[in-house]
Amino acid sequence: MLKKLKASDKRVLGVLATLAITVCSYFSSIAFIRIEAHLNHLIFIFSMRILLSFMILNDYKLSWSSATAKSYLLKTIIGISGFLISLPVFFMIFKHGEAVLRMLLLELVLFLFIQNTIMLVYRHMLLRSASRKKLKKVVIYGAGKAGQKITEEFAETDYKVKYFIDDNEKVRQRTIEGISIYSKEKFIEMSKENPETKYDLLVIAIPSLNDRKQIKKIFDELSPYFHETRVLPSLKDILVDKSFFTQLRNIDVKDLLARHPKDLDEDRIKAFVSGKRILVTGGGGSIGSEICRQCFKYGAARVVILDHSELDLYMIHDELHNERVVPVLQSVRDRENLDKTFEKHKPQIVIHAAAYKHVPMVEYNIIEGITNNIIGTKNCIDISLKHHVEKFVLISTDKAVRPTNVMGATKRICELYAQNSNHNGTEICAVRFGNVLGSSGSVIPKFTKQIQEGGPITITHPEITRYFMLIPEACQLVLQAASIGHGGEVMILDMGEPVKILDLAKNMIKLADRPDIEIEFTGLRPGEKLYEELLIDDADKNTEFESITIAKSREYDIHLLNDQIFDLLSAQDKIAKIKEIVPEFNHQPNYNGLPDESVKVIHQHVPDLFNQE
Repeated sequence: MLKKLKASDKRVLGVLATLAITVCSYFSSIAFIRIEAHLNHLIFIFSMRILLSFMILNDYKLSWSSATAKSYLLKTIIGISGFLISLPVFFMIFKHGEAVLRMLLLELVLFLFIQNTIMLVYRHMLLRSASRKKLKKVVIYGAGKAGQKITEEFAETDYKVKYFIDDNEKVRQRTIEGISIYSKEKFIEMSKENPETKYDLLVIAIPSLNDRKQIKKIFDELSPYFHETRVLPSLKDILVDKSFFTQLRNIDVKDLLARHPKDLDEDRIKAFVSGKRILVTGGGGSIGSEICRQCFKYGAARVVILDHSELDLYMIHDELHNERVVPVLQSVRDRENLDKTFEKHKPQIVIHAAAYKHVPMVEYNIIEGITNNIIGTKNCIDISLKHHVEKFVLISTDKAVRPTNVMGATKRICELYAQNSNHNGTEICAVRFGNVLGSSGSVIPKFTKQIQEGGPITITHPEITRYFMLIPEACQLVLQAASIGHGGEVMILDMGEPVKILDLAKNMIKLADRPDIEIEFTGLRPGEKLYEELLIDDADKNTEFESITIAKSREYDIHLLNDQIFDLLSAQDKIAKIKEIVPEFNHQPNYNGLPDESVKVIHQHVPDLFNQE
């Protein structure tokens, strides 16, 4: 086939094809006009066509086997351009009258017609030949322009489009290139009549579809009839200068779980961030690094990324790599050096994302959890007040609500410290939300790895549920919440409906087309509870944004809280001391579900866990 030939071979074939078509069109035109043939005229037309088309315009590179309407248009434009350039030269060499001009015009029209017809027939024969070999059956959801364009591009692959599905009643019962268009209900009915037939690929080709609930609904209803599902990016993400086929991506669990806040105000975020010096602690982590990206995107004058992990700090700094981005390798527990960093960079906004967030790890390492989360937050707030930072934003968690684990309790203490430290002109607020999809240590990377290894997928409990949100959207809402905070608030992000982890695992197995993967239940881990909450009570306050509410604040004597934090560091029974600060803390280490050896290890390293009242 032409597309497999070398460039030099294509050039030779192109010359021969041009010669044959030119001879045919020339003699047809002189026969129609009824003038005498002149060999020198034919040689001139052919020579100029070769010179202009093959030596200058390089139209021989246009593949006949993958020709599109654009290819035919280009061939026509090149032919007309060559004619207009060569016509004056022709009449300078050969002095002839009006009949010859009509012959030349007719010859051009015939040449272009024959050339494009041959290209069209050649491509059709190739596709017809290849269609006999196609084994993979495709159904495209969306019979609009995007779906039609993908259908054209599928013609060059080993996929064959069998049907279109479309919600528009006006296009149903019609065909596109001989391909029938059905409603979703009709397709399901047809598929149920042939349960042994399962299609290879479902393509959701609706770029204007931004509502992930609709994607989830389509997937839930149609995925039983397909081995694989892919989706075309949204209008804002699609690259118009690239083929749609190459931009198709596998539908993943994020499409099925994520919610897009409808009241995201990017102008508000930009006004809050633009031109400001912003320091992000924990800037190398999943949340912190995305906060850095968003601040950079919205035009921060400087983004100071502070993290104690050299690798994480290197990765985000290397990604952004700009003079406006400054990496600082430092721990929030190092108060003295932290103070020097504030003095040097003079941040106007501090976003505190540094924390240990993995529940079982903090259960196994209580002292580290207390010093990193509580002392680290206290250091950042105290130093922000000292340096008159305009706004301090604490990243909190739904696990701070009626905590059952040490991590959640430490974050609740951080919220209390933030709520009751507002003075000296610094506005301090906290933003509380649930799990983000794909963050380090989250269930999705873990389940993905388990599926790749052949299973089983391990879940702690069949009824366990969690809230989920995409990292970029969560971080945008964090900045939006910060922009409306005046100090002392705990802002709560609307995370949508909680998701059962068991359903998540089943969807991931379905997406991977691995029905052989089994699911095992291992028992709740230390400090883990079945359901997370976002509000401590119902006395929340609405804001101008539906996706953001404010929890009722709890007044707490900041001097007493400082003393209690100091006592906590030296207390023998740290669990009991945390309960003094957070009375609703109901510690549930859940050791009954752990192997005996694990209990021994925990007892050896954290004996105070077993000395609770």
